[in-house]
Amino acid sequence: MIKMDNVTMQYPNGTVALDNINLKIEHGEFVFVVGESGSGKTTFVELVLRELKPTKGRIEVVGYDYANVSDKYIHKIRRMIGTVFQDFRLLPDMTVYENVAFAQKVIETPSRIIANQVPQVLSLVGLADKYRSFPAQLSGGEQQKVALARAIVNKPDIILADEPTGNLDPKNSWDIMKLLEEINARGTTVVVVTHNKEIVNTMKKRVVVLKEGKILSDEQEGEYRDED
Repeated sequence: MIKMDNVTMQYPNGTVALDNINLKIEHGEFVFVVGESGSGKTTFVELVLRELKPTKGRIEVVGYDYANVSDKYIHKIRRMIGTVFQDFRLLPDMTVYENVAFAQKVIETPSRIIANQVPQVLSLVGLADKYRSFPAQLSGGEQQKVALARAIVNKPDIILADEPTGNLDPKNSWDIMKLLEEINARGTTVVVVTHNKEIVNTMKKRVVVLKEGKILSDEQEGEYRDED
């Protein structure tokens, strides 16, 4: 699903955000990418979404070699990646239903399919009864569940969640992580970028630890330990 070969990202000011990264994430995996501030996590996300192009190296996502993908085509690849961010990014003037449906309307999904699939994903995330509510009427946890529903409604190959629990209390954080685990169990590759040690160490998934732009460790059923 995601492959990085000898990837380096150096910014114009000379900062090396990622330094010769080699990483392979297979179909159906659940992977945490962790590290302290400045470790390269944000750059990793931007490279996967092709918001940045690496200084060196090769990146493949859902089978596409980014070096051979034109800027005009990249939006089609991004549709195969469901993204969830810390700040929800919901449209405030749309209801819960409309926010989720919007993701399908963008790709011109027929109305009858939207009418069938949106209630299904809202039921999956436990918000079937909130479909008429606006984001401002929801708690932070509920807003993140709407964002997750929007991310999965088009059945992406990958869910890329960037600090998805960063603005949530512990209960809502665990609700989101359980939903991501369920989505993964249905076959979707899930990549969670986080600094939440408790969640990472409790869930015992594959853990890739970044430090100063390098992969410090990459372990199955790994942990996010304090860095010396």
